[in-house]
Amino acid sequence: MIQPLTHDQVERFRRDGFLIVRGMYGPKAMARIAAWTAQIAGYPEIAGKYMMYFEASRLEPSERLLNRIENFCPYHAGFDALLNGPGLRDAVAQLFGAPAVLFKDKINFKLPGGDGFTPHQDVQAGWDRYASLHITALVSIDAATRDNGCLELVAGRHREGLLGPHWAPLPQEVVETLDFVPCETAPGDVVFFDSYTPHRSAPNVSPRPRRVLYVTYNRLEEGDHRARYYADKRKSYPPDCEREPGKEYVFRV
Repeated sequence: MIQPLTHDQVERFRRDGFLIVRGMYGPKAMARIAAWTAQIAGYPEIAGKYMMYFEASRLEPSERLLNRIENFCPYHAGFDALLNGPGLRDAVAQLFGAPAVLFKDKINFKLPGGDGFTPHQDVQAGWDRYASLHITALVSIDAATRDNGCLELVAGRHREGLLGPHWAPLPQEVVETLDFVPCETAPGDVVFFDSYTPHRSAPNVSPRPRRVLYVTYNRLEEGDHRARYYADKRKSYPPDCEREPGKEYVFRV
């Protein structure tokens, strides 16, 4: 069981839009999470179930790399208990000041040669259609460093609302006003950030993977939107195995 957040930690989150908690999960818990991650990375691609996305390697363009997996909780009992049970969800509820419900589950693999993510706010992906605010918990599975593309966050700008249009990265003129701070993490560290906090990450130019578990919640009082969100996402940006041949799909934010 993880320890409750302190009053100072909650206040820091509200001030900055994010909170870093070092060693929130111990070595035994992280060994289980790493083993579960390896299990689902080996799942076959099956239409209509968990959602597997791939990318071309920046180091070897002919190589197909697993980019991320989403919607895996219904197909893995361990992760389902971890993300829907007490612990992480209760910590997020402290930050909301209200009970929380799971909105989406994702693992970004960012294997060697994997690409980065352009500056954005998560709300730009249309999340405000489902709830007014979301909080994501990043659980570091591997060590995340500048070399392998750790998360970079901006403090305080979450209070300004949307800084750019929906369905597009943040405009360059906005990016130039943002102070991105690299957030290096060790296995077991957890980073909480809200859906208006600007963030980005660089490509992985190291020989080491940067696997990160991203778990997003919204306030329970605003409804359980997980099924609707993934039904909508399958239509707009389906996993690789569900795509129509010859049709181009673009990941926008």
